[in-house]
Amino acid sequence: MSDPELLAAATDGLRGYLEAIVGPGPIPRFEEALTHPSFANEAGVPDNQRLEFLGDAVLGLCVSELLAAAHTDADEGKLTRMRSALVNAAAIAAWARRVSLGDCVRFGRGAKLGGEREQTNVLADAAEALVAAVYEARGLSGARSLVRDIVGALLEKAEALSVLDPKSALQERAQAGGKPAPTYRVLELRGAAHAQVFEVEVLVADRPLARGEGRSKRLAERAAAAAAIEVLEREASDAPQVEEEVEQTVGRE
Repeated sequence: MSDPELLAAATDGLRGYLEAIVGPGPIPRFEEALTHPSFANEAGVPDNQRLEFLGDAVLGLCVSELLAAAHTDADEGKLTRMRSALVNAAAIAAWARRVSLGDCVRFGRGAKLGGEREQTNVLADAAEALVAAVYEARGLSGARSLVRDIVGALLEKAEALSVLDPKSALQERAQAGGKPAPTYRVLELRGAAHAQVFEVEVLVADRPLARGEGRSKRLAERAAAAAAIEVLEREASDAPQVEEEVEQTVGRE
């Protein structure tokens, strides 16, 4: 088959897949959702960027609903992290690849030669544009059904995916206590060029908390942050005992 025939066959397959999820009927802006700016510039038709803008908001709303219903005890911060783990270009593009969305996108001649068909941001934009097109054609219930299909494989893993790395966890802990974000400084760099070891110290409010080592600055900072969290946790667990000892001393006086 020719390229236009292949595109038409892939598009028909995607349309059938979507209708099985959101129900049969026309989706007026379906082709627009699959139109890359490079094709739009050449053909003089709308691209999918405005739909992508709307779809991003609809996707975020639907995922927020799913997470709030599934994790009734989670606080706002945890829900936000879980949503970020699900609503990002890599996660959305993974769904797009699963349904061969890239085969359906209309590209300009120059873009097709550049390999854009499999680029993560291109696939994520088209997927979000499809969410918007379905939202306009089927309303919020249709969009919810499509979003559930997009994130369904990851929804049960959202809590694990949202776990903060040590640096983010330390920053959140510091800011929750009204302190500035942690800072890191390299204390030492040792070893041969091919086997360097960084030693880094982390400070919170100018207070040195802990040190860490790693084969890169980033790994050393993560190690220092993890050690700092342990220091803060020990201090927090010791605080009630110290308060009790102070109260007992004051009582004896």
